[in-house]
Amino acid sequence: MTFDRHDHSNETLLHLYQHLLRPRLIEEKMLILLRQGKVSKWFSGIGQEAISVGSTLALEADEYILPLHRNLGVFTGREVPLGRLFAQWQGKRTGYTKGRDRSFHFGTNEHHIVGMISHLGPQLAVAGGIALADLLDKKPKVTLTYSGDGGASEGDFHEALNVAAVWQLPVIFMIENNGYGLSTPSNEQFRFKSFVDKGPAYGMEAVQVDGNNVLEVYTTVKRLAEDLRQNPRPVLVEALTFRMRGHEEASGTKYVPQSLMEEWAAKDPVENFEKWLLDEGILTETAKHGIREKIKAAIEAGLQEADAEPMPTADIQEEIADMYQPFDAPATDAPKDGTAREIRFIDAISEGMKQSMTRYPELVLMGQDIADYGGVFKITEGFVAEFGKARVRNTPLCESAIVGIGLGLSIKRKKSMVEMQFADFVTCGFNQIVNNLAKSHYRWGQNADVVVRMPTGAGSAAGPFHSQSNEAWFTHVPGLKVVYPSNPHDAKGLLCAAFEDPNPVLYFEHKMLYRSLSGPVPEAYYTTPIGQAALAQEGNELSIITYGMGVRWALQTCQDLGVSADILDLRTLLPWDQEAVRKTVEKNGRVLILHEDTLTGGIGGEIAAWIGENCFEHLDAPVRRVASLDTAIPFAPPLEAAFLPQQRLREQVQALRNY
Repeated sequence: MTFDRHDHSNETLLHLYQHLLRPRLIEEKMLILLRQGKVSKWFSGIGQEAISVGSTLALEADEYILPLHRNLGVFTGREVPLGRLFAQWQGKRTGYTKGRDRSFHFGTNEHHIVGMISHLGPQLAVAGGIALADLLDKKPKVTLTYSGDGGASEGDFHEALNVAAVWQLPVIFMIENNGYGLSTPSNEQFRFKSFVDKGPAYGMEAVQVDGNNVLEVYTTVKRLAEDLRQNPRPVLVEALTFRMRGHEEASGTKYVPQSLMEEWAAKDPVENFEKWLLDEGILTETAKHGIREKIKAAIEAGLQEADAEPMPTADIQEEIADMYQPFDAPATDAPKDGTAREIRFIDAISEGMKQSMTRYPELVLMGQDIADYGGVFKITEGFVAEFGKARVRNTPLCESAIVGIGLGLSIKRKKSMVEMQFADFVTCGFNQIVNNLAKSHYRWGQNADVVVRMPTGAGSAAGPFHSQSNEAWFTHVPGLKVVYPSNPHDAKGLLCAAFEDPNPVLYFEHKMLYRSLSGPVPEAYYTTPIGQAALAQEGNELSIITYGMGVRWALQTCQDLGVSADILDLRTLLPWDQEAVRKTVEKNGRVLILHEDTLTGGIGGEIAAWIGENCFEHLDAPVRRVASLDTAIPFAPPLEAAFLPQQRLREQVQALRNY
């Protein structure tokens, strides 16, 4: 292996050596502890240390890095305290996740590191969000994110690189090409010869380095970072390397030809750099021994610190509370003497968003066609003229990447809104929402200040892929908040509240209410409290618990049939208002739960079960559920009408009334 020192001082070279040696010695100790059962699992980075160390030390200390399994050198390079790092691996409370996640599945803003989730690819887009925040703030910074060659097969890889290229985000995408995705060799992962072939296809520069040569990695990344700070753009760096141990220790390496192991063993990044330093007279045997002993002593001290900590004791209240960043919503009701006008549902949404953009200069809107075109429903029409394209951003068709970018913006303390063109399309961003946004605060204390707007619902004969009611997919996910207004007043108030809330909020808006429903909406800024239901109508014969379009159906049905009913508009589906439900059940004793979503697995089943467990003695009849058919949504209007629950609602209201 040939090392070119360029103009690096001896001090720099020795600094690199010490940081290269540290993760190797830590890992050798961890492999012993793994066999002793003191560490639960280990993903080895032996043979790949030069990539993490060289690239980390090439950046400024306040530039964010998003590592993977084998990037221990990132954490040691950023001087993460060893006692706390070891406590993290042992599941101790003094680790970075309070024992809630393992290995490198954590972040630390103090050290400007954002850890991975097991799905690998999503963090690439998060890096784009961090870089976008720096770009918006005109800060000359770069962000570095890693991917393995196997993880680069995921769609998130394509989406993240595509958006970064389109938006010219200063991200270094470091591809650690070690030849295997677990046991699957490269020729079964992809057909191209080199990852540098991918760069030009995205419109970005691509560079290949010897990933076992710490000097080459350091010099290349340092040069690129200096350039990107002045000329923001993404760059793909392919680092050729090899993993000398199993994907994780239990999987072994029997699938690797012995000749390949021997070839790469001769290219060991630590041994070769150490030998070169000795040959050049930069490092002496005495100094080498002293450095090793100092690192080993620090490891032992860190282990003693971690070992002294007890395993965590579960505090159920704390576990539940930590799913969300604490937030006491301020009282921002509209002034009683303020001006209220009759405006449409769609205009209330637009007004709430516009006032929130003024209130929060850090708020960024992202979505397909939302800029000059104003979105397919024209909700953001005119926003570009008022707020500019930097804050009102057209996106490629990359739902996953855009949600991930929202999390990245949150890390830099910005707010964001992601518009799904139709709620149906959220499936393409599902992983980012349920595994990244929802779990981030619980895992390492980083909130996801992201609102995802979801135009939803049937009634326009748009068929199975533009009409779904999919809110129940998300009401099962702790860490999210889910709101669903039924009238213009709440449409504006809940949207403003969603932007105020620092937690991820899914905001469902029924498309058929956009231009068909008007109502009084205060002109001033105000919020409707998240988590509080409201009575849309009071009555004493029975109670209908519903939300969204269901409120309109319930009001019409009761009017047509002459039924006196409480119609409880949930407004928030997660967390839903249990006390409001209890109050109306106790009052009337006859309950019907209505939603447009399909029956099986809908939120109505959860509410019905809760009523059965907590209000059984107040019931005068079985709880009834009315919902859409358990089928996909058909296209033809007569079929769609049969799918939707209006006729069944009339029948069940009469049956419940007469029970």
